[in-house]
Amino acid sequence: MLFPLATSLPSRVYFGALLAPLFASCALLHPAVEADCPIAGGERVDNLIEEDESHFAALWKLTSGGENAEGYWNFAGDRLSLQRRNPAEGIECDRIFVTNLAADEDTGASLTQLSSGMGATTCAHFLPGDLEVVFASTQGMMSSCPPAPDHSLGYVWTLYPEHDLYARPVDYTQKKDETYPERQLTDQWGYDAEATVSPLGDRIVFTSTRSGDIEIWTCDLDGNDLFQVTDELGYDGGAFFSHDGQRLVFRTTDFPKDDVERALAISDYKELLEKDMVRPSKMEIYTINADGTERQQITELGAASFAPYFFPSDDRILFSSNYASPTGRDFDLFAVSDMGGEIERITSFDGFDSFPMFSMDGKWLVFASNRGGDTEGETNLYVALWKD
Repeated sequence: MLFPLATSLPSRVYFGALLAPLFASCALLHPAVEADCPIAGGERVDNLIEEDESHFAALWKLTSGGENAEGYWNFAGDRLSLQRRNPAEGIECDRIFVTNLAADEDTGASLTQLSSGMGATTCAHFLPGDLEVVFASTQGMMSSCPPAPDHSLGYVWTLYPEHDLYARPVDYTQKKDETYPERQLTDQWGYDAEATVSPLGDRIVFTSTRSGDIEIWTCDLDGNDLFQVTDELGYDGGAFFSHDGQRLVFRTTDFPKDDVERALAISDYKELLEKDMVRPSKMEIYTINADGTERQQITELGAASFAPYFFPSDDRILFSSNYASPTGRDFDLFAVSDMGGEIERITSFDGFDSFPMFSMDGKWLVFASNRGGDTEGETNLYVALWKD
C-alpha cells in the first residue's frame, strides 16, 4: 500500500509463460556506455531516458504489461522483489514476484510468483541471505480480492486490517499436495504491511494500526521484539532504514497549520481511520531515529510526496512527488538533503515515476514508471545505471 493518487497504480504482478516474449536480453543498443544489466531479462532502452535526466547513464526495462511496481533489491544486488497486477490476465489484485537469476531455457520467463494467489498482497522485501522475502497478505482471512475503496469519499486508500506479514522462501520446489512453505510474522488484528528490512539485516520496519493510529513499528526477523517508533497523530508509513541502520525515512500526513483547517483535516482523518482508510493527497517526507527520537521534517511541498529512500551516503534522500505537476497527475523523482532544503529534480517524464531504490553498492537505481508502456496506465520496472 505505497501508492498515491497516480494514474492506475496500486500494485502489480503477472506470471510465467505469458511473460516470455516480453523479456529480452540486455542488448547494448548504445555502446558508448558499456554496461551489463544486473537483472536477468532486462531490455536496454536508453531511448526512454528524457533529455534532462542526467543521472541515468543507461536504462533497462524489466517488465511489460499491466502494473508492476515496488521493485526492491536483494542484498546481493542481482534480484528484485516486486508486485504485479493485471486484470487482463485474470490477476485482479496484487501478487508478489521475484526476478530470477537467469531466464528459463524453455519459456524465457524471468519472474517467479511467491505469493499464494489468495487475497491481496503488498510491499515485498528480501530478508538477509536472500533466501526469503517478507511481504504483507490478507490470505489468512480472505481467499479473494478485498473490496475496492469507496471513492465516494474522494481519493482514499483502504488499510485492510486483514493484512499480516509473512516470509516465504525465494527458491522452492512445490510438489502436489505439499503445504506451501511460509512463516507468519504477525497475527494481530489490524493493518500490518509496508515491511522493509534494514541494510544491516537485523530489523524489519513496517506500518501498523495496532496502536489505534497509523504508526511505524520495528521488529526482529521473526516478528518479535516489537518497538513502536512513531506516536504522533497522522499516517506514518512507507519507511526505509538508512544504510547504517540508525535512522528511518518515511512519509506522513501533512495537517494544515491554520487552526480551523487543521481541526477539519484531523476530524476527516479520524473519521476515515474508523473506516480503515486514509487520504494520501498531502504527505511530506520526514526522518526519525530508529529509537523514535529526533523526528525531523524534510519536505514542505503541500503535495503527495512518498516513497523516500536514502542515498548510499545517507546524507541525501530520493522520493517521489507530484508537487511540480500543475494537474497533480504527474509524479517524478526528486532528491533532497537529509537536512531538507533545495530540491533537485531527477526525472521529468510526463507520467508516473516512483518507488526508487539504490542497490547496496549505489551503482544501480530501480524505479517504477509509466514510460515505455503499450497501453495507458501501464507501469513497469526499470533499472538505471546511476551517475552523479
